[in-house]
Amino acid sequence: MNRIDASKHYNETPSATSQIPSLLTIIIDTNPRAWAALSDRITIANAVANLLVFVNAHLAYGNDNHVAVLAAHPNRAVWLYPKSPNPDNRRNASNGNSNGNDIEMTDADGNPASTSTDRATSANKFPQFAQIESSILTSLRSLIDSTTPSDLNPTTLIAGALTMALSYTNKMTTSYQPAKTSSDPAAPPTTATVTSAAESATLHSRIFVLSVSDSEPAQYIPTMNAVFAASHSRIPIDTLSLHGTPTFLQQAAFITSGTFLSAASNPRGLLSYLMCGFLADAETRKSFVTPTQDTVDFRAACFCHRRVVDTGFVCSICLSIFCEVPEGAECLTCGTKLALGSYGAKPAVVPRKKKKKKTRVNGVSGREETGSATGTPAP
Repeated sequence: MNRIDASKHYNETPSATSQIPSLLTIIIDTNPRAWAALSDRITIANAVANLLVFVNAHLAYGNDNHVAVLAAHPNRAVWLYPKSPNPDNRRNASNGNSNGNDIEMTDADGNPASTSTDRATSANKFPQFAQIESSILTSLRSLIDSTTPSDLNPTTLIAGALTMALSYTNKMTTSYQPAKTSSDPAAPPTTATVTSAAESATLHSRIFVLSVSDSEPAQYIPTMNAVFAASHSRIPIDTLSLHGTPTFLQQAAFITSGTFLSAASNPRGLLSYLMCGFLADAETRKSFVTPTQDTVDFRAACFCHRRVVDTGFVCSICLSIFCEVPEGAECLTCGTKLALGSYGAKPAVVPRKKKKKKTRVNGVSGREETGSATGTPAP
């Protein structure tokens, strides 16, 4: 019977025949000042509508695909989907949950999950799409309503949103990992088992950032820490800039092998950028020609004044960057004495030698005589 059928799929594992799930974590820059500057070309409502189409396309690409959405505000990072069970400590204290007891899971509108089925939804919309749309719009409206004039800073807390995205990605990746073969320290798994587990990916993860503001030099250190953590975990960070110059996000896309595109010239084409440049995951992009960056701004922010500098001083121990020599020539991070050599010393001035003036005798310059007035004999 095996000779007639000759099918190999009976011996294949389920992971080899099924599609590997993909996790897309979206970070939306919700800086009110930046969106106010873009209001004549694109509004935040239109941008969120385009993002919802992008999210639905990602979920429709595979049955096991997942999505998570965060909002990077000027002073905090907030989960839009899935809804955080502990959004604010003050709210939990008022509800009597500050004593360490379990927190009741709530839906997007703050009602218990058991009453979420009573909410009317459109019959022409897929239930999962409707749930995600309702959660994102409700959480985003609550975030905008809770914004005070003191929160209107020109910069955005991107570093905190990246950290939360990496934490959620690690949680999802751990849940998809297979169970350990042996938990006994005396019988650790073999090298072949560890190698096969590392090579077989169980979840493809990536982070997408919709940026509308410039990079904040004060967030250089936490942003780079999150970027290097993503690079170590092989999580690409994609960025689509609608306004401003996000220098650090451009470096993040280069370090993590992600995609960076700037739509500042045509923000109205947001959906085209999303569908054509960012829909494919990291594994699928190996079969496509992805957009690349012509130039990358590798400037860093100094550790002393948080200014973006072209040239500076670098500590050889902790690699801290300074725009000028610190006081006492000591590193402000680790205290190492910086070896500056002869930097800052005044150059030695060497007096120029005076040339002797040639004397003129009877109007003729003092030319060296050859000793003979006759010409050169002809051959």
